[in-house]
Amino acid sequence: MPIRRKRSSPTFDDPRSKKAKVSSSWSRRDQRVQDSDSMFSNKRCIAWFHEYTTDDEDTLGPEGMEKFCEDIGVEPENIVMLVLAWKLEAKSMGFFTKAEWLKGMTDLQCDSVRKLQLRLDYLRTLLDDPATFKNIYRFAFDFARDKDQRSMDIDTAKAMLALVLGKHWPLFGSFHQFLEQSKYKVINKDQWCNILEFSRLVNVDLSNYDEDGAWPVLLDEFVEWMKEHRMAS
Repeated sequence: MPIRRKRSSPTFDDPRSKKAKVSSSWSRRDQRVQDSDSMFSNKRCIAWFHEYTTDDEDTLGPEGMEKFCEDIGVEPENIVMLVLAWKLEAKSMGFFTKAEWLKGMTDLQCDSVRKLQLRLDYLRTLLDDPATFKNIYRFAFDFARDKDQRSMDIDTAKAMLALVLGKHWPLFGSFHQFLEQSKYKVINKDQWCNILEFSRLVNVDLSNYDEDGAWPVLLDEFVEWMKEHRMAS
């Protein structure tokens, strides 16, 4: 009966052992690279910012913003860009400073296009929280107005209201028509904030609107305009 010899285990000098060791070494190296990439890096974040700057290295301007939006796959007019600007505490629409970028992206732990893309759904969910949405809505006024003006011009106001309330306020279409034919050339911050409260508190049929309440004249006139149009129809 032939004797079956036990296969010897690979020795230190065995090619199989060397191959396994090299493979294990590369595996550990790849893991370290992956771990390094997954960790937030200030240096990488700043380098990413400078991909979108030109002459002024401390400011990302409209051209850079367009490329940035293209890279992350979001239209500039998408409301998620307003949420991102709020997160960055940006002061001016169409611009991000290096300080704003670094502070906001550090908070989001994003230092690359891919990482921000993975956070876009999170940014959208912030709109679902009433308190957070209110903060974003209020931020939008100062963000979008001309900084040398205390009020927002009516065209900008209509565009911003369409962005933040257009899909959620049933009366928005009527309010937009009212603004189109009104004498108003600007919207001040008190009016802006009260429009949101009106959209949340007043019924679509206006049945619970209190004419003696502390609403701005703008909204009193809107209610009167609505009633006249409903009577006419």
